[in-house]
Amino acid sequence: MACVATMIGQTPPASSPDALPAPPGAPAPPGGPGLDGVSGVPGLPEVVRRAGLFPRLRYMGSKYRLIPHLAKAFTELGGATALDAFSGSGVVSYLLKSCGYQVTANDFLAFPAVIARASVVNQHVTLGADDIAEICGPPADDRDFIQRTFDGIYYTGADLRFLDSAWSHIDRMSGHRQALAISALVLSAARRQPRGVFTVTGHRYDDGRRDLRLSLREHFAERAVEYNGVVFDSGRPCAATSCDVFDLPPGGYDVVYLDPPYAPPRDDNCYIKRYHFLEGLSGYWHGQALLENTRTRKLPKRYTPFSYTRTVTDALRRVVRQFGDSALVLSYSSNAVPDAATIEGLLREVKRHVEVRVIDHTYAFGTHQAARRRTAREYLFIAP
Repeated sequence: MACVATMIGQTPPASSPDALPAPPGAPAPPGGPGLDGVSGVPGLPEVVRRAGLFPRLRYMGSKYRLIPHLAKAFTELGGATALDAFSGSGVVSYLLKSCGYQVTANDFLAFPAVIARASVVNQHVTLGADDIAEICGPPADDRDFIQRTFDGIYYTGADLRFLDSAWSHIDRMSGHRQALAISALVLSAARRQPRGVFTVTGHRYDDGRRDLRLSLREHFAERAVEYNGVVFDSGRPCAATSCDVFDLPPGGYDVVYLDPPYAPPRDDNCYIKRYHFLEGLSGYWHGQALLENTRTRKLPKRYTPFSYTRTVTDALRRVVRQFGDSALVLSYSSNAVPDAATIEGLLREVKRHVEVRVIDHTYAFGTHQAARRRTAREYLFIAP
């Protein structure tokens, strides 16, 4: 799959601070004097605070709770350019931007790239009150694809009508305004759905939380304000791409962050299965082949070698070698295959120094009060 990119300006990623002259008023490179609050780059506490404001999408493997640990690692490594190769919810790409990096955010799904365009690539544009009111107002045309396709599956009839109506306006928008509107719509749909995944229907996991009480129209008005609140100008051009990680160019990044899907010893880690509705919604299902005979109107599963215990180790070896000329930061869980010793060994095939930081992390299964919780270890591998 060819990468689809969106970038502010035309400057390609540079491999060192010297290769990218900072524009007037731009932040100092990470790792430089700006980390103490001098020269325009916020200190570490401010970086963590800003990243903590990023709109929270309930997403498998999301790193919201690891922001302080990741911020420390990124600022220690320094450099000017960074790649987030599996951007997902977008929070780590946004963290890298907050640290002062020129960021490229990539994911093999489309909707994470839209979120990155809205919050990382976008430096100035916000949705005005009139934009939000128009999207929440009467429809601009009579489209009804979502109403017809998903009737009785996830949302009320009123919610489905709103999604069609919202897209009747979003289709008339462009650029970062459109990306912001789509991001707010995607987050609204995720928040309104119990557990935030689209493998379940009905009210089995409805725990009464406010997000499940709000209509999608009400959600959108709030989520749009949330995304507006995180737009800022970092002074460095950023990019968003949507492609397989192995299609990315191997060079041009000082730091590469790798957070691949964790291959579980049992079950699966299929993101399309869990988030197919968000993937379709982010483009109004244009060009998507719905599986009409499935109960939830899924999209076809996409193969990735990171999903299977028999192929994940070789996939990790390939991606580590692919970006071996960059400083690497890799996240992985003790609940997944392979184990930490194996991953450390893969990194040492291309890196002389590898540091492993261990972070205790609690995962909840389900949203109800009696949900089973399990403490796992999140490994942070740092290889300059």
